[in-house]
Amino acid sequence: MKLFLFDFDGVLVDSLDVYEKTVTDCLIKIKQPLTRGREEFLELFDNNFYESLEKKGVNLDVFMEAAEDIIARIDYSKMKPFKAIPPVLNDLRKNHTLIVISSNDSPTIQEALRLYHFNGIFQEILGSDFNFSKKEKMVYAVKKYSGAPNDIYYIGDTIGDIKEGKQAGVKTVGVTWGWHSKEKMAAVKPDYLFDSPQELLLLARS
Repeated sequence: MKLFLFDFDGVLVDSLDVYEKTVTDCLIKIKQPLTRGREEFLELFDNNFYESLEKKGVNLDVFMEAAEDIIARIDYSKMKPFKAIPPVLNDLRKNHTLIVISSNDSPTIQEALRLYHFNGIFQEILGSDFNFSKKEKMVYAVKKYSGAPNDIYYIGDTIGDIKEGKQAGVKTVGVTWGWHSKEKMAAVKPDYLFDSPQELLLLARS
């Protein structure tokens, strides 16, 4: 049995527009707006998202408080799972453990998974309400579910994901259908770089 740790946004669901608007609105609310649009937004994921905010001088407690009512108004109809993802998840879940590790908050993820009929696929959802650090969430999951290092994979779509996966000592899987470009993902040298969700099944067979 292998352990698959999935990022949520950009890997399981196409949510860039929704997430960008949410973060942008939060920063406007606390009077620390982004000034360069999507480019600056995506740069926040060059490293851990919350650490990137702090480097910009954002107080995370203030940011999270501002986010509460904005998150409550998220239009889930504007977030869609990538079409090839559901059959891949259903195949992997038969013999392996699947967990979500994300910068998003767990209630948002759980509601989205419910709407997409993904209930029961993931053993656990570890969002921002559990810990801001993806590395620490990975370390927690590895200890809880055990397994050999070569059988634990973190699947992410940003270079920050890959960096944190390497720090946690797990196999890193970069995907090119998410937020950061293939060229940018390749530059941080993930253990695997996949162009389609179906390629994830190769890991289960290795």
